[in-house]
Amino acid sequence: MQSYWDLPDFDEHEAVQYVHDRASGLSAIIAIHSTALGPAGGGTRFWHYADKGRAITDALRLSRGMSYKNAMAGLPMGGGKAVILADADNRKTPEMLAAFGDAIDALGGRYVTAEDIGMSDADMVAISKRTKFVSGLPVQDAGSAGGDPGPFTAKGIFLGVKAAVAFKLGTDRLKDVRIAVQGTGSVGGGLARLLAAEGAKLTLADVNADRAQKLADELGAETVSADRIMQVEADVFSPNALGAILDSESIEKLNVAIVAGGANNQLARPHHGDMLIDRGILYAPDYVINAGGIISVALEYFAQAEGRAAQVEEVHARLTGIPQRLTGIWQESRTTGESPATVADRMAQKLIGRG
Repeated sequence: MQSYWDLPDFDEHEAVQYVHDRASGLSAIIAIHSTALGPAGGGTRFWHYADKGRAITDALRLSRGMSYKNAMAGLPMGGGKAVILADADNRKTPEMLAAFGDAIDALGGRYVTAEDIGMSDADMVAISKRTKFVSGLPVQDAGSAGGDPGPFTAKGIFLGVKAAVAFKLGTDRLKDVRIAVQGTGSVGGGLARLLAAEGAKLTLADVNADRAQKLADELGAETVSADRIMQVEADVFSPNALGAILDSESIEKLNVAIVAGGANNQLARPHHGDMLIDRGILYAPDYVINAGGIISVALEYFAQAEGRAAQVEEVHARLTGIPQRLTGIWQESRTTGESPATVADRMAQKLIGRG
């Protein structure tokens, strides 16, 4: 396998660390892209990878995305990400979480973690017993920010979808707007409920077909198989599962006016943003529209450092900036002819001192 610094997704990352603890069986990768704006913030993903090369690529892409996401959200955090390499049985033990917490603590605050796919707030509690550089912890007070960041991510995406519909379709209402939602987990499911409440006509899909059908029954939505959702005729395609789904083949098959969803790293390669604009499809850069979760995590972390609890109102006030940032990106894209992805990347790079 080639060195990680020779991989196409290596982007002058400040550190990439492989962690192995023989006693617990932990294998993990922690990638720090930038600390220019503050400690590298980003969740930990627990996932079974076919090989370590794919795990490294995921860590590199996700950590760079977190640098851009935190910068564009106006947060005093850099970008980082961790992936724990699960075995085929997805075995996760207290010993593994303890060893992972020790690895984070050894970085001395350069990296602050929270939950991502495959991790829970209970896992964050276990990790917090070994390090203070963790957020996304459960809260008792309903008015306090913390715990599962998924609902905040969903709310931010919902606001972003509304902004995209207003910009592209010229309406501030979602009633009867056709939206194809890929992924019905914590984020996708939460988004679907918010969209349905405003009268959107939904088509849902998930690799867990039973989960998608259950949600569809609840919301009065339709379902299709996971391999068909990207060809559904709709106004909006909302990807809320794994990344790198927008490639040359899939973009040609899209039958929508807008792509706006919460999955990280939706573009397989940068030039696929140009393909979307060539097809007249409005794209919401993923790290801008899905920033709700990290906004909650960051406000919680810094409030804890100050000895207070972050308030939910603070998070919701920040979420209102998501549609404003997206609209600014789309307006510049319309003026320059560049893709929204290119415009957003340039803005983010400038913010972290790399522009």
